Amino acid sequence: MNVVILCDGNPPRPEQLKEALEHSSLFIAADGGALIASQMGVKPDVIIGDLDSYSVTGNEHGDVIHDPDQETNDLEKALAYAYKQECENVIVFGATGKRLDHTLKNLSVLKQFDGQFKSLQFKDKYSVLFLLPKHFEMELPLHTTVSLFPLSGKVEEIHTSGLKYALTDGTLENGVQDGSSNLTVEKKIEIFHKKGDLLIFINHKTDK
Repeated sequence: MNVVILCDGNPPRPEQLKEALEHSSLFIAADGGALIASQMGVKPDVIIGDLDSYSVTGNEHGDVIHDPDQETNDLEKALAYAYKQECENVIVFGATGKRLDHTLKNLSVLKQFDGQFKSLQFKDKYSVLFLLPKHFEMELPLHTTVSLFPLSGKVEEIHTSGLKYALTDGTLENGVQDGSSNLTVEKKIEIFHKKGDLLIFINHKTDK
């Protein structure tokens, strides 16, 4: 089952959200994400969180789950709910932007839940990001901007092909070397790594 989660960070483009919803079976708003959903004219099946941003009206389309636990944030609550519903493929909008500490926390949550789903992706107006398996390959349009980021602080033994700036047995480390703003020079890219947690950012082709 496919699920879309909407958080209250920077919102996606309306058409971007609606397209994702057309291919999903469940739409979850994480607390303040319900306000963004309302502004875009879409109705969540579930609203979940500590509800410090969203006030219940009684006219909700779906279920409202108040979870006051302060040891987990609203995205964690939404992902835990999706896991209990046996969802397999998760797209999260609004997990980035606005407060930087919230963005960093949500990246930690991405790592925490990554192994519990077949796929778990964050999307925004500019890019899609997700954690890479040890061997990854994908076809992309030529000259697509691709960035690699060592989420665990250091990622070792990285090999890439199909990118302008190739790595062979390379290492990416926060504060030492990063892999931002690379470009695809072949339609198929391949990325291998052996140690660490490696994020990929694939930029959308958009001028908006």
